[in-house]
Amino acid sequence: MEQLNSISEKFSSLAWGIPLLVLLIGGGLYLLVLSRFLPFRFFGHAIKVLRGKYDDPNDPGEISHFKALTTALSSTIGMGNISGVALAIAVGGPGAMFWMWISAVVGMSTKFFTSTLAIMYRGKDSNGELQGGPMYFIREGLGKNWKFLAIMFSVFGMLGALPVVNVNQLKQAINDIVLIPNGVEVSLSTNLIIAAVLVIVTTIVVLGGLKRISSIASKMVPSMVILYFILVLIILVINYTEVPKYFMMIFTDAFDANFMKTEGKKDVIGGVLGALVLLGIKRGAFSNEAGIGTAPMAHGAAKTDEPVREGLVAMLGPVIDTLIVCTLTALAILVTGVWKIDGLNGVSLTASAFQNAMPRIGQYLLMICVFIFSISSLFSYAYYGKKCMSFLAGAHNKQYYNYFYILSIILAATTEFEVMINFIDGIFAFMAIPTMLATILLAPKVVKELKIYIHNLKTEKPNDR
Repeated sequence: MEQLNSISEKFSSLAWGIPLLVLLIGGGLYLLVLSRFLPFRFFGHAIKVLRGKYDDPNDPGEISHFKALTTALSSTIGMGNISGVALAIAVGGPGAMFWMWISAVVGMSTKFFTSTLAIMYRGKDSNGELQGGPMYFIREGLGKNWKFLAIMFSVFGMLGALPVVNVNQLKQAINDIVLIPNGVEVSLSTNLIIAAVLVIVTTIVVLGGLKRISSIASKMVPSMVILYFILVLIILVINYTEVPKYFMMIFTDAFDANFMKTEGKKDVIGGVLGALVLLGIKRGAFSNEAGIGTAPMAHGAAKTDEPVREGLVAMLGPVIDTLIVCTLTALAILVTGVWKIDGLNGVSLTASAFQNAMPRIGQYLLMICVFIFSISSLFSYAYYGKKCMSFLAGAHNKQYYNYFYILSIILAATTEFEVMINFIDGIFAFMAIPTMLATILLAPKVVKELKIYIHNLKTEKPNDR
């Protein structure tokens, strides 16, 4: 296991170098400027689109704007918001959250462009059905000479869609919160039992296809966000005297990096501060997946013939999952003081924060959130993986991905957290390369589409259906 952990850590470090950082953040800033800061100018209009003010049941696609967003959010609002934030603070201190914010703000423009492209360049699979996602807008938008990027995305997309971090952290939460406190000895057998239950639940849902996944996600995501929001607010109210201090520390420590653990980080460009920036961007990408390419696969199935509208809806994702949910998690961990405890990271650290503020019941309430977060993510990622499989091997073979997916659930439940998080970090990096390159190349066409949309918007009235 130590050797496996070492290999996965080297893989993640190799993938997350300066070139990728420049591509993700530099590329995102370029898109932000190119769109003339559209995420900020059209935020209110995006809310109207999300509420269904412009919906037309006759538009092509499978699901509504709202269901597309909640399907995408069911994968992004997950363990990245609980275990990912906890890991970032455990390693980098309060300042890591600031760089996650930067990732989210920049990611809003990235998600607008990638999801707009997912509608602009929807392609047909081998069954003749319309599909959206990076692999399709690469093939349809850039042409056959760039198909190698579409293949690259799909290969790594199948691996990146594996629910290994969500399953691993759900298993860890069940062990730490339910089993160990009640005197149950944690072993390979108990982990396999947890895996078996998850396999059964996941199989029932994912075999129902996108409409079943989106229907369940549209009900689960809003409720879990509200529940988590209320619980964290209770923690912040209990520790209200600490909130201003730690909120300000997020800003100050972002440039001081006083709490960054420096083991193995001295060779990073920029030293300890450079390592902190890289950590925050990496955890931000894990949280909101902007530029990675998963969300456009969900938004590409939206029922609309206006690409810009879906892009506007998609850009709300980083606001909800990183600027709101991740910030709440970070503050809960910081104000309770548990972030200073050595040896805790991931979901165990967040559970300690809840237990500290609400003894006897806090960690069980978190367990409910963790379960819902993890289960909803399992459903969406299965859909993403099958879309990648369909592109590579034909739509008639996509069901075989389910077996691969189920096998990964068993693997994740019996493997160390560090191995799984490093594996996914590395895979996400290789998914981002084709997604961002294609998006930057096609960006001028999105801007042209945006200008047409703004012109038409002046004469169009929203419906009240």
